[in-house]
Amino acid sequence: MANTIVQKKVADHLANERTFLAWIRTSLGIMGFGFVVVKFSLFIRQIELVLKTGAVTQSHHGYSGVVGVSIVIIGALTVILAFFKFRKTKRQIEDESFAQGSFGITITAVLIFIIGVILSWYLIDSL
Repeated sequence: MANTIVQKKVADHLANERTFLAWIRTSLGIMGFGFVVVKFSLFIRQIELVLKTGAVTQSHHGYSGVVGVSIVIIGALTVILAFFKFRKTKRQIEDESFAQGSFGITITAVLIFIIGVILSWYLIDSL
């Protein structure tokens, strides 16, 4: 009986670790996307300078740097939320008092939705 309980806890801890690592991959993807947005903005500015059309840069491409950095910050916050969720779940598994919580998921979903709205607005504005 005791061996079964230990095996279940081990399985639960391993599942918790896999979930944590999935959140880490998600945060790296978010940060990578933000990095690409910033670098693409810099690339567009360089192209416009070469083509001597720098006036367009200030009106249409000025926000992408801010949006890109914001996306990277959201990715970094995702790592922090994932870490605290991992630690909380670990304690709950040990105490056998697991309670589902969706705060981190809700925050991440809301922030990614906001990024989507901002990027959509930016893309529509640049047409």
